[in-house]
Amino acid sequence: MMIKLHRIAIVILILCGFIIISKAQTQKSREILIKNATILTISNGTIKNGSILIRDGRIAEVGANVTASPDTKVIDATGKYVMPGIIDCHSHTAIEGGINESTSPVTPQVRIGDVIRHDDINIYRALAGGVTTLNILHGSANVIGGQNAVIKLKWGKPVEELFFPGAPRGIKFALGENPKRSNTSNPQAQRRFPNTRMGIEMVLRQAFTEAQLYMREWEDYEGKLARGENPLPPRRDLKLETLADILRGKIRVHAHCYRADEIVMLLKVADDFGFKIATLQHVLEGYKVAKEIAAHGAGASTFADNWAYKMEAYDAIPHNAALMAKRGVRVSINSDSNERARRLYQEAAKAMKYGGLSEEEALKTITLNPAWQLGIDNRVGSIEVGKDADLAIFSAHPFSAYTMVEMTLIEGEVYFDRNAAKVASKITAE
Repeated sequence: MMIKLHRIAIVILILCGFIIISKAQTQKSREILIKNATILTISNGTIKNGSILIRDGRIAEVGANVTASPDTKVIDATGKYVMPGIIDCHSHTAIEGGINESTSPVTPQVRIGDVIRHDDINIYRALAGGVTTLNILHGSANVIGGQNAVIKLKWGKPVEELFFPGAPRGIKFALGENPKRSNTSNPQAQRRFPNTRMGIEMVLRQAFTEAQLYMREWEDYEGKLARGENPLPPRRDLKLETLADILRGKIRVHAHCYRADEIVMLLKVADDFGFKIATLQHVLEGYKVAKEIAAHGAGASTFADNWAYKMEAYDAIPHNAALMAKRGVRVSINSDSNERARRLYQEAAKAMKYGGLSEEEALKTITLNPAWQLGIDNRVGSIEVGKDADLAIFSAHPFSAYTMVEMTLIEGEVYFDRNAAKVASKITAE
């Protein structure tokens, strides 16, 4: 027992030493050079035998002939592939105490960001799959659920350092069977509204009608103040305030949906009230109404090949992502799963197999497209000068069945290193 504890202590010291030395080198030079790699830039093609210079957490230079100062930390990526860190647009990882505030069909005032667990081991496991950013969503029990949180997977850092700085606010909506079936099965308990799809539409219209009235009350109040009057302010309502911010375009809507009819219904409601849907989540019948989705300007975040696991997924097909993309919809592939999250690069490859997307288009479904859907594409999603150095280094092409993630960096700092993990694992096993 004492020997085992001694070995564990050695592992901890090794890892701590690795982190301290790594940080000391970074602080001294503030530069890292990844050299001799095949670079999948996503936005500007593929660079063979290329290098990436990272300075102060950002990409400073990309190309075939990149030079660096003598004290720059060098990562030799000969024979390896580098791509932007993977972005998962639909995740429930790292949530403490449940994902649904299911006591009401309308709960926009609750926030997932208040219950993020920075020590959830699934963060580390996602890093091992090259994932660097997650869109952490409220569940789908409510027609209008809670606000989401966009985080970077800075494993080992305090929770406040995980939140993606400047990421637009977002909120979860849900249509179809999930909000319908969230009613209690206890015959003695009070059932909540809605219980049908027409009821779901009514919840949406009623909520935004109330939000419009709330906005007018505050506009009237502010108008009176501007005229020198001394009116009483309206009663502050956190629920209506959040809905009003959706109408003002300050909050992005991410809507759980399956069937074509409910997708069109939601787009119509959004048009009627003057706001946009940022993403349709799952959207398994999106291929049927791709033209309408593209016309609205919504993105689609879907599965690669999940279907027939419940009745409303009956008409799902593995060609869905490609068919929507070919009709002008910005498509991402998401996980909605701790397990799939660490294999999203293989999920994206299925869009090539089933739908004939090009390699670059398929890679975009887990990089630049979800970044655009979340409003963070100015910072991440492609390997370009000025963007965050959120990168994944693979042993082979990301779409190879034999590839493994060797290293994952966020803002130039290594958060997963397969070789270091192997050393630690070997010591603890002895």
